[in-house]
Formats: sequence, structure tokens, C-alpha cells
Amino acid sequence: MAFFRNATRPLGILLYNTRLSTYCGHGYSTWATKGTSFAQSTDAKSSKTAYLYWVSRRFSSQAPSSAEQMSLIKQLRERTSAPIKDVKASLVDCNWDIEAAQKDLRKRGKVLAMKKSSRTAAEGLLALAQNEGKAAVIELNCETDFVARNEIFEYLALAVAKQALLVENSSQQAPGVFSFGPECLEDFKLNLEHPKISGETTAQNAVTEVAAMMGENVKLRRGFVVSTSSHGVISAYLHRSPQPGLGRIAGILSLEVENRNSQLDALQKVGSELAMHVVAAKPLFLTKELVTSDALNNEREILRSQAESSGKPQMAIEKMVEGRMRKYFEEVVFMEQKYFLNDSLSIKTMLDNLSKEVGSPVKIGNFLRMEVGEGIQRLEASGVDEPVAQAV
Repeated sequence: MAFFRNATRPLGILLYNTRLSTYCGHGYSTWATKGTSFAQSTDAKSSKTAYLYWVSRRFSSQAPSSAEQMSLIKQLRERTSAPIKDVKASLVDCNWDIEAAQKDLRKRGKVLAMKKSSRTAAEGLLALAQNEGKAAVIELNCETDFVARNEIFEYLALAVAKQALLVENSSQQAPGVFSFGPECLEDFKLNLEHPKISGETTAQNAVTEVAAMMGENVKLRRGFVVSTSSHGVISAYLHRSPQPGLGRIAGILSLEVENRNSQLDALQKVGSELAMHVVAAKPLFLTKELVTSDALNNEREILRSQAESSGKPQMAIEKMVEGRMRKYFEEVVFMEQKYFLNDSLSIKTMLDNLSKEVGSPVKIGNFLRMEVGEGIQRLEASGVDEPVAQAV
């Protein structure tokens, strides 16, 4: 205590001399040594000035109180949604300057997002956007269901889906279903207006920023566009939907009608029921004629092997195979299926009844069934190309 009461020299100079004594074997200042040149003296004075400035900054900038620190952590967390440990680390590194810490977090996040980009992301959401005659659905993946339920993740998925409506297929002029990869969307401009992610940016930059916020691998995986003629309508159903336009399973189809003045309400009602049926019944083909030869041959081979194990004559085996093939068509062919909510009503009958109601023939043009994460585990294990959703 006596030492501090009697001390008259500034703390910085005391620390500075102490530091110099440490570096001098004789225990005295280098500029007290005889024979020091003018240049050496000038360098020493410059060093002394710089060091005193560092000391004054170090001792004058006190850390905020605990209450202030908690307030800054809370504010930055609300701004960025970054993990608390990352928020605190950035604030400490930036001397509790919240603006500098926010910039630092974005840099940290982008680096982290790059490191996590190789991790499996099989969770996520499908986002749907529609306009007259067209529907676009995209898949945005993450690692956990927890992130998939985050409002920022949901907002981004919907924003990307709206832009997906602009994707055109130059090689396909007629209405139908076409798929596209993430590269078609990465450079699309997004105008984001969410409190935590706003401004004009590209889809890829937005995905990277959200990945940084969430601390997970987030990526655009794929998308589909379903279009119809001017006489048709597009209907869609999203299963396990947290809000309109989002879900984990999508069923989309187009209904084609010859008379464009047909009752739109009736078409949309039945279209919605059939889109729900697509999600529940999982059809693979629209008609029997569209079943691929590979699928037929594989199924026949399996059924024949099962029938032969019964030990019955060859003629009976052939009848068994044909009977089971009819059952197979009822399971995988849309137009051969029973309506999932009423098995006494076939899809053909529903379309016949609708045609009578609107006064014009109605048919299914195309359909699509898509599910979050389908094929990802198999894809990563085998290294094959992206699987295509059930689109006809």
C-alpha cells in the first residue's frame, strides 16, 4: 500500500521500464547506456511512445459490466441467431464492439459453413410457389429437424421457391414436368426482408449465411417445375406443413380439360383430392402403357420366382404371375388405383364423374411426388447421381 501511495510516475512508464529491465542483462534502461547513437535513441523513443500508447489503450478500455455483457450477447444473438458461444467469442475478440462482432460472426460463419458443407443434410423442407399454369417446388436441406423448424430457414425456402418459378426449360416447350439442379438457382437474386436476413443477395449467398447462423450444413438440393396448358389447372398438396407453402412431402398434378370455360371450382376441388392421393398412394406411373420394360421384367421375375416355390404346374404358375401383375398395376399405376379415402371409388371413376360435372372430358396431364431426403443415404453410400422424384 505504501508503494502505491508514494508512486508518482505513471503506471505505463513503470510497466515500460520493468519490461525493458527484463530485456537488459544489467538491469538498466538501454538509453541510459553511454555511447548510444542518435538513431538508436530516436528508435528507442519511438518504441517507447508506441508502447505507452498500447498501455494507455489497454488500461483505459475496461470491459463492460456483467449486466452489460449479457445485454450485448442477447442483442447480437437476436440479430444473428448464431450460437451463444460464438456470439460471446466474437464480442470478446472485438472488445465488446457489437458492430465489429457482427461482422466477425459473418466471417466466422462462412468459414464454418464451408467446413460443414460435406456433412450429410437429409432433413429440411419442400417449398412450393404457384402462379397461373405453373408450380415450382424446391428442396432445401439441413442436418436436423430442429433447424428445419427455424423461421429463418422457412423464410429462405419460400423465397427460393418464388424465384424457382422463373426457371425455364429451353429444351421442353410443351407443358409438363422438368427437374433442375441447384446451379439453376444459385445466382438468382433474392430480395430478403426478414429482420435477421435482409437485403439483395444471391440464393447461394443467402444459403451460406443461413448455414452460418444455424451452425449446420444447409444446401439447395433440387427443384421441379410443373406446368399446364391454358385449358388446365395445377393442384398441389403439402403433407406435414408448418405453414402454407411448406411441407415434407409434396403431391402436384395438372388436370387437362378440353373446354377452357369449364367450372374451375370443381376442377380445383377434385385436383386437390387427387394431389393428396398422390402423397398417400405413391403412384409411380400414370398409365399401364407408361410402365417401363425394366420395371415389368423385374416384377415378373420376382413373381415367377415366388410362384415356382409353390411347386405347382407351369400353367398354374403363369396364371399366378398374371394375377399378381394386375395387383402390381393397381399398386403403382395412378389410373389403376383406388381412391385412398374411398376404396370403392377408382381414380378413373373420379375423372369420369368430374368430366360429367364440368361438361367436358378431363384427364390427368402430369403428376409429381417428392419427399424431403429421399435417396440421400443411398446416394452417399453408392456415389450415384441425384435420384429423380416420381414425376410423370
